[in-house]
Amino acid sequence: MSLAVTVREGRFQRWLSLMAAVSSAASGLEVAYEHYKGSYSRRIMYTPVILSGALAGAGLAGFFSRKAAVTILRGTSILTLADSATGFYFHILGVKRKPGGWRLPMTNIVMGPPIFAPLLFGTAAYLGLLASFMRRDNDRDDLLLPKPAHAKHWAARIGYAHEPITWEQDLREGRFQKNLAVATAFSALFSGFEAWYSHYKNNFRYKAQWTPVVLAPVLLGAAIAGVKDRKSAQTLLPAASALAIVDGGVGFFYHARGVMRRPGGMRKPLYNVIYGPPIFAPLLFAAAGFLGVLASMLGREKKS
Repeated sequence: MSLAVTVREGRFQRWLSLMAAVSSAASGLEVAYEHYKGSYSRRIMYTPVILSGALAGAGLAGFFSRKAAVTILRGTSILTLADSATGFYFHILGVKRKPGGWRLPMTNIVMGPPIFAPLLFGTAAYLGLLASFMRRDNDRDDLLLPKPAHAKHWAARIGYAHEPITWEQDLREGRFQKNLAVATAFSALFSGFEAWYSHYKNNFRYKAQWTPVVLAPVLLGAAIAGVKDRKSAQTLLPAASALAIVDGGVGFFYHARGVMRRPGGMRKPLYNVIYGPPIFAPLLFAAAGFLGVLASMLGREKKS
């Protein structure tokens, strides 16, 4: 069975679990050193670091076990999403508490805590939650899904044939293109804003720093078009997503090079990773592109 067919039929629980694990590990490392810069002044700053490790472990467990994907991965993903929302609230509060608060939004958003970073951290949890509803590539339909009843079958007389299609069934069968396109749009918005915020601090020293800022609205627009129209989801969205993935990869190279060019280079890896350019941040933009590519391969939701 080809990859496209596997994705379209919702039979990619194992691989989506693995992607959630990798994404959680990368975003967890990013959060760990950002909060280290803030000296972990609040105990709640430890929670995303702990949960990122837990989600990475749950994703790996979900790769090897269906039961772990449905129980451990789902529960950990829900907890992580709640923690992401809580972190977003505290980052808003952090901006408010700076001198001038929200009366000086531009200055305090740039100089305060990265406001959308906690929501980007939730991307891995979102992937994990989706994975928990997926089917595995070797699952048999007759064991997992209800059999359709023919209109003349006796089951139709008791209303079985007219049961509405639930969102769980849509997810299980790979019909959530619009849902994932919306997630792609939000991810593009948040990661694009974070790229602008980070590169603005550096005064856009290099022309390449403009690329995620320019491409983020392109991906956002393509994702919105994909929500409205199937054709856009299968043409514009994968094209814009591919550009975001390439740009994220290039950005990761430049950020890694920036770390190595700091005084001491890789002789002081921990120090330079913490105080150099955020090394994993470009991969979060690439993750938005990954969501878009995945969305382009899925089926559309069915109406009840």
